Amino acid sequence: MSSQSILRWSVRFYIGFFFLYLFMPLIIMGLATFNDSRFPTISPWKGFTLKWFQALAQDGAMWQALLTSLLVALGVLLLALPIGISCALFLSSVNGRAKTFLYSLMMSPLLTPGVIIGISTLIFWRSLSVNGGMFLTVVAQTSFISAYVMLMMLARLQRFDRTLEQAALSLGATQWQTFRRILLPYLRPTMFSSAVLTFLQSFENYNTTLFVKGYDTTLTVYIASKVRTGLTPAVNALGLTLIVITVLFAVVYELKRRYEKSI
Repeated sequence: MSSQSILRWSVRFYIGFFFLYLFMPLIIMGLATFNDSRFPTISPWKGFTLKWFQALAQDGAMWQALLTSLLVALGVLLLALPIGISCALFLSSVNGRAKTFLYSLMMSPLLTPGVIIGISTLIFWRSLSVNGGMFLTVVAQTSFISAYVMLMMLARLQRFDRTLEQAALSLGATQWQTFRRILLPYLRPTMFSSAVLTFLQSFENYNTTLFVKGYDTTLTVYIASKVRTGLTPAVNALGLTLIVITVLFAVVYELKRRYEKSI
């Protein structure tokens, strides 16, 4: 066997092992959903069952926590996306030392531990007589998730040809028309990616949410509390359901993208 063949098979083995390592926890979680055991495990296997999906359907507290997480993620999306885009547009128009300072300032929430953000947000808003709840959860998460949006938009804007804007303005277009017809279509793919990232970052957040949630328990906090009191495979059933829905959305989006590309 030649050295090139050995290298090729080594790369294939590494890629296969990597994906196996990546997806094995999800596979085990999915299999545990169908195990007739009180605990979320596949060993020992006590028989095939679908009762944990029924238990999931009857767990009203979990569904309420899921609804809260979805509402919070939607609120963060509506705030973080325009804030991140605005910051990116502003930074792309600034030069010199001011740009470095402003960039460092806007990036600082990402370097701050989530626990600190949650505690500081709670202390500040409590001084204004605002207690913890869904509102504070949205505000606290937006304070650092919007920085992710800004980074993605800045990366996209670095490849933008500014002469297109100058040409549109010289031909009589207003600033709003230039933004809507030239810059916005260019940013749209990154806006979609940023929206997905924002939603997922908010949905899975725990450290910050724990301190500002009040009585509005999110799904991650609910699952963490169930770990202490007794976790059942009903949580696995919910996780498997969310994975299936996510994969279906990804497949539909990819098919739609390929169809539009072939036209």
